[in-house]
Amino acid sequence: MTTRRAAIILAAGKSTRMKSSRSKVLHPVGGRPMIEWVTSLAKGAGVEKIVCVVGEGNADVRAAAEALGLDIAIQEPQQGTGHAVQCAKSALEGFEGQVVVLYADTPLITGPTLSRVFDAFETHAMSVLGFEPDDPAAYGRLVTQGKDLYAIVEAKECTEEQLSIGLCNSGVVAASAADLFSACDRVTNANAKGEYYLTDIVEILRSDGKSATVVNASEAEVLGVNDRRDLAKAEAAFQSVMRENAMVSGVSLKHPETVYFSYDTVLEPDVTVEANVVFGPGVTVKRGTTIHSFSHLEGTVVGEGANIGPFARLRPGTVLAENTKVVNFVETKKAKVGKGSKINHLSYVGDAELGEGVNVGAGTITCNYDGYNKHKTIIGDGAFIGSNSSLVAPVNIGAGAFLGSGGVVTNNVPDDALALARAKQVNKKDWGARFRAVQEKLKAKKS
Repeated sequence: MTTRRAAIILAAGKSTRMKSSRSKVLHPVGGRPMIEWVTSLAKGAGVEKIVCVVGEGNADVRAAAEALGLDIAIQEPQQGTGHAVQCAKSALEGFEGQVVVLYADTPLITGPTLSRVFDAFETHAMSVLGFEPDDPAAYGRLVTQGKDLYAIVEAKECTEEQLSIGLCNSGVVAASAADLFSACDRVTNANAKGEYYLTDIVEILRSDGKSATVVNASEAEVLGVNDRRDLAKAEAAFQSVMRENAMVSGVSLKHPETVYFSYDTVLEPDVTVEANVVFGPGVTVKRGTTIHSFSHLEGTVVGEGANIGPFARLRPGTVLAENTKVVNFVETKKAKVGKGSKINHLSYVGDAELGEGVNVGAGTITCNYDGYNKHKTIIGDGAFIGSNSSLVAPVNIGAGAFLGSGGVVTNNVPDDALALARAKQVNKKDWGARFRAVQEKLKAKKS
């Protein structure tokens, strides 16, 4: 019989140190709000019910949690982590199974780590996630003997001997619902802060004859975010992991420290990424593709063997087939580009569908917006779009058609036709000389 699992996500903090108009846990790491990271972590561990504890003033957090399908518990006033867990008790009434307490401002704990927290129930009644920081400083200490955890002591309550302990508390704990709430009911606020510490439940459960243990994590995984400096540290830790994973999986990063990933970036083996490339959310790049420097991709799928940039911007809805080229200073948006097609320098292609083997000349624009609505441009297989063309959508360029350079195309072009949409050139003999003479005379009079 599979043991049921639930999670309590604590998100009732006032976020004052972020100095932000939005609550702390809605700030993104790797392009994803922190509360979404933690929710995804819990769901990935097989958690069937998640309760998010918010304050009365956290309307934006409550809205985000409800949008994620979480149950809500209100903690008001905020009287510590033990009190926060007690506030979730009614939302889990009747639940029989294991409960983990997570924090909405600690986004980088991995699935395997949380799985080990739950696996610890095979030998102990309670598990705590610990870590060994370079500087233990104000972290609570984990008092252990072998694999057994005897107590969690907040830094302000530590003796000199306990302060020498290097193993620290991340705050993440797991126990059965019955044990967790039974222990929380007996937590008091007789401490330096006058708060109800969740950490006290270790000694309470041990007094009931229950055992506890520690599961270790890296310091980067359990990094909590309190202010903008911590947010930057969490982002740096996330990016470091993503870069390492990419290179281990067969991706070449020419200057790793300058490449930025999102939480869902997928790069296949043999992709090459040059310096100063940013991957926004929703990007997949197939094998053999090269992303040149200073390119920005978001909401984009890039096929095998493509060549992107430098200085290319691929916006959401861009889908490139294999062996395509979107080169320097090109922007695309909602553009489906067929196999072997090329979009050359200084072009904008939006709300468009290009067939195979299309050549889009430099300076081409799909004029997709009329001030009220967006319209689509369709270009057939093998069409050749001359440089500096303006394609006024909605418009359909036939397969094999040619567009002369500098044209403003407002009507459909048949297959294999040549479209010339520019005014006839007129040369006025000696006009330049006469113009200069007049201007020189005017200039002389003014001086």
